[in-house]
Amino acid sequence: MFEEIQNSDIVQERALLVGIYGPETPRIQAEEYLDELEMLTRTAGGITIDKVLQNRMHPDPSTYIGSGKLRELKQMVSEHKIDTLIFDDDLSPTQIRNIEDATKAKLLDRSGLILDIFASRAQTAAAKTQVELAQLQYLLPRLTRFWTHLSRQQGGIGTRGPGETQIETDRRLIDKRIANLKDKLEKLDRQRTTQRKGRSENVRISLVGYTNAGKSTLMNALTDTEVLAEDRLFATLDSTVRRCEIANYDVLLSDTVGFIRKLPHDLIESFKSTLDEVREADILLHVVDASALMLDDYIQVVNDTLEDMNATGNKKIQLVFNKIDILEPRQIVELKKQFPEAVFVSAERNIGLLKLEKQIRSLIEEDFVTETMRIPAAKYEGVAFLHREANILEKKYVGSDVKLTFSIAEPDLMRLKALLDDIDTAESVV
Repeated sequence: MFEEIQNSDIVQERALLVGIYGPETPRIQAEEYLDELEMLTRTAGGITIDKVLQNRMHPDPSTYIGSGKLRELKQMVSEHKIDTLIFDDDLSPTQIRNIEDATKAKLLDRSGLILDIFASRAQTAAAKTQVELAQLQYLLPRLTRFWTHLSRQQGGIGTRGPGETQIETDRRLIDKRIANLKDKLEKLDRQRTTQRKGRSENVRISLVGYTNAGKSTLMNALTDTEVLAEDRLFATLDSTVRRCEIANYDVLLSDTVGFIRKLPHDLIESFKSTLDEVREADILLHVVDASALMLDDYIQVVNDTLEDMNATGNKKIQLVFNKIDILEPRQIVELKKQFPEAVFVSAERNIGLLKLEKQIRSLIEEDFVTETMRIPAAKYEGVAFLHREANILEKKYVGSDVKLTFSIAEPDLMRLKALLDDIDTAESVV
């Protein structure tokens, strides 16, 4: 496993990145994919020495890149003293075995690299459990490749017998560990559910987006708090929830793990409990790096991932283009033409945040209902509640009563009625 680089004295692993292009993936797109793979490699603590792209209709089932290109790869590994080969697609056990046999280099595919990064970034018990579960599910079908410990031992008591028996033993141990981890995650999920129930009265807003889009920086700007924000992929793994006031409304704002192209399915499954903040949010702020060259692709990846999570439903989703401070004015104009409903901000420079808060207010108030109530002065707790939670449209004093016309969210209206019931039901005016 890679270790995160802490200082320049640590020797970085020298990596060679490999991908393919063809009819379904044009070369320019494949080059962008390898650029992203280079960012992943740097995040994991490696240094990219070179990149290799092969033109193929489809990946070769035995070697991914074909036997001729594999011979070239072997030569490059020797000439450039490559430690690790990293492939942009997931490899089958057969491809892994053949490439390793030919090159004698350590091998990682895209999912393996992402899982390694997640493992190095996991801090809480939940995140560590989720990552370990995903790693074991990833490892299980590839167990033959990793199983070498018995064959390298010297002979003796306890080492005789067919290797397959030991592999099957390993499989059973991994299956048992996976079951234990799933049980642990279910308990953690129940705890999270209990915590979320206590927050159900607030408007919930969740930041989603491609990794490194600036979600954590935006959260810091909106909440005036310090959430870890780095110019690196997957700086945030655990959901962070902050209670704050936006546009005069008390909201719960959550920051979640960034999405990425070809995010391993096992990882999405493992992180479902963490991503429940997204599922249960009232509003999703889809944060986009406005400077990204593959901006359209990144937006689509996030949309597809949300669909896979069943996290969209009837939710309000607001596009927020971040990092506009590094764009030319003409580029911003073009983006506004392409995405007229979006909001454009720079979380780092506090540009456009007031406009974003105004848009959030509009989204919150979209489903407000208008109601008129006549509340006795003796029940002023209800009047105070309305001044706190509703938009007062009209207020009149009728004798000792207060007659109010207001717009309010339906959940808050139900809370108001429950409050008034507790202090004896107020007279409702229709």
